[in-house]
Amino acid sequence: MHEHLNIEPIGIVRTDSDEIDTHWRSVESEIHVSEQYTAGLQGIEDWSHLVIIFSMHDAQFKLDKHLVNRPRDRDDMPEVGVFAQRSRFTPNTIGMTVVRLLSVAGNVLRVKGLDAIDGTPVLSIKPYAPVYDAANEPLIPVWFLRLMQG
Repeated sequence: MHEHLNIEPIGIVRTDSDEIDTHWRSVESEIHVSEQYTAGLQGIEDWSHLVIIFSMHDAQFKLDKHLVNRPRDRDDMPEVGVFAQRSRFTPNTIGMTVVRLLSVAGNVLRVKGLDAIDGTPVLSIKPYAPVYDAANEPLIPVWFLRLMQG
């Protein structure tokens, strides 16, 4: 279970936003795909949403601090494990977000809703297909619903 993976980014995020935990749904960003992969974007404009997989390269996971904690360090939140919340502080710091595709120009995708900072390495891009990606009637903890209310 101690295999190492070598993953090379396929592109990079460019954004003016420095939001960390809030308001990501309204943020517009660009994904600059490496020139060698530009042909792989053919037909992507036919999709309204994409799944972006990226490396949260600036997040440093600390076992003693992040394994179990209160989301956003809020006293009104329960203590939960790292895998039971959507924290950026995870052992492998891999992020995944569904975004709206706004436009495609060459190797640049303009998207809305990407919760990644400027310079974030993009690992993969997949079209969002509800038949595979949407869950019917998901169970969501009450504390998470409260957290999303602000």
